Amino acid sequence: MARYASCLPYAAYPTLGEGGTPLLSAPALANEVGTGDILVKSEGQNPTGSHKDRMSALAVARALDIGATTVIGASSGNAGASIAAYAARVSLQCVIVTTPDMSPIWRRAIAATGARLIEAKNSLDRWKYVEERVTEDSWFPVTNYINPPVGSNHFGVDGLKTIAFELFEETGANGVDAIIVPTSRADLIWGVFDGFRFLQERSLIQRLPRLYAVEPFPRIDQVFNGSDYRLSFEGRTRQVSIAGSTVTYQAIDALKQSQGGVVVVSDGSAARDQSTLAQHGFYVELSSAASLSGLKQLIDKGEIHADERVVLIASSNGYKEFEF
Repeated sequence: MARYASCLPYAAYPTLGEGGTPLLSAPALANEVGTGDILVKSEGQNPTGSHKDRMSALAVARALDIGATTVIGASSGNAGASIAAYAARVSLQCVIVTTPDMSPIWRRAIAATGARLIEAKNSLDRWKYVEERVTEDSWFPVTNYINPPVGSNHFGVDGLKTIAFELFEETGANGVDAIIVPTSRADLIWGVFDGFRFLQERSLIQRLPRLYAVEPFPRIDQVFNGSDYRLSFEGRTRQVSIAGSTVTYQAIDALKQSQGGVVVVSDGSAARDQSTLAQHGFYVELSSAASLSGLKQLIDKGEIHADERVVLIASSNGYKEFEF
């Protein structure tokens, strides 16, 4: 990721070797589902196993720059493990606020770094605790703590632009037609969009790839159909990395500006496609497998065509999940 330093808010930052993840063609899978080419961006090969490492590296750099002594984040798993590792790398104190149903695999990874885990009753209560520590103790927030949410720390989110830069390097100026992104509060999809917009503004690409958000129950979908994005949209899911009841403005903005859309994927569909991807060599988290389910729906609806090249963002590997 350091080769893009001139495009990032910090040229020097704590590193564990994040970025440079493989982009792998899956021709047999593309033939199976009926599209021109499927490329899998394997973000699970980042140091702590998810795309969150690109964000944590720059957020922790910001914390160091302003003299913070403690970083804090609200997380169901991937972000917490990542923040804790990068904080440990530079000897910052770290607190991760989670809920009682966090997987023991993530708990162990976070605790092993020396970070402290705090349990809140639910996702929204996590933000209240983070807000208190930020406002009363000046702890540095890596994730969102405001409701309605505005997304994670913007210095960190800038690191996600590098996914777009890597895709451009490997596929060329017109190499990608559509990108399917597992989405909760849109840090990832906004970062990818912002990276491609950066390239377009410098005339390195002529058009933006269409971005499609995949979610486990209707949230963004309801906003697209007229609901206020500041409302709460309740639902239950085993796709924990893209769970949550809220929507951010940037989710809608990225989808509209890229002329993309949103797909709702059930847990059952995601589980079937988790097995399908594994049978093609990609063992990904349930939330990541939902990207394949979303692609199938988009093909069935005629939004993605048989001659198009599509990227599936595999945001995390499957080894962290407690249940299959």
